[in-house]
Amino acid sequence: MKVAVIGSFPAETRKRIRKCFPADWQVEIGPEEMLPGDVEAVIPEHVRVDGAFLDRAPGLRMVQTGAGYDNVDLAECRRRGILVCTAAGVNAAAVAEHTMAMLLCWYKNLLPLDRSLRDGRALLDYTGGELAGKTVGVVGLGAIGSRVARYCAAFDMRVLGYSRHPGALPGVETADLDTLFRECDVVTLHLPLNGETRHLVGQAAFGKMKPGALLINTSRGGVVDETALVRALGSGTIGGACLDVFEEEPLPEDSPLRTLPNVILTPHTAGFPDGVKFHEKRYRFFARNIARAFAGETPENLRGGT
Repeated sequence: MKVAVIGSFPAETRKRIRKCFPADWQVEIGPEEMLPGDVEAVIPEHVRVDGAFLDRAPGLRMVQTGAGYDNVDLAECRRRGILVCTAAGVNAAAVAEHTMAMLLCWYKNLLPLDRSLRDGRALLDYTGGELAGKTVGVVGLGAIGSRVARYCAAFDMRVLGYSRHPGALPGVETADLDTLFRECDVVTLHLPLNGETRHLVGQAAFGKMKPGALLINTSRGGVVDETALVRALGSGTIGGACLDVFEEEPLPEDSPLRTLPNVILTPHTAGFPDGVKFHEKRYRFFARNIARAFAGETPENLRGGT
């Protein structure tokens, strides 16, 4: 079995990834340029899998992605008979916990307080608050969003939830997007990126939100209109943002988000809690699912190619 993990990884991470796969598998790890022509399964980490990519791997039989597959041309894979599977739900706990860490860091001012103390001064002029009593809007109530909703309810927050497939969740009040944007102190996004969700949160949404509202995005960067977000943050239309994902990744060095004081940024690592670009549970799932497919069994989270 020849598997390629496409992405940029430090040496120690590459060692840890290889240990998740059977010893007799040939696992190649590196940038897109190293894609072996005889690879049978590929794991693309934030790499576009389109016709040009597939032309370079004529023996490819399976594409195994993480939580999303917006980087994969499903129609082209289907035309070539290549299976496409996701790892939906595998990193739900990791991303939900990252979301809560961002939320707590924001309201408890952990980053500015740490910086000020290291600089030899005590920062006493700051604005924070308790989560208890705040209203949070969870946009997308799948595996990750539903966890975030439960965690927020445990902090005694009022939870409003929006989903394209609404269902009863304990402690969650169903709301439309307009109501959610207007009433919430925090809006957290947990949606896939597709034609319906691209730029779902833009100028119109920011205009409805509270002046002190916090936006959290640990889903996909394209769900938010980044230009409108920068404008809303700079003008005080909203209070702040915690972002793990961006419209262009890696985040450009000249992005205005890097200089705004009312943002917390992480480099698309919410799903990698075990180290630099590494989540053992995730890679163990990849190995099991690829093995299932090549044993003639139906793999989990099959999205296309049949």
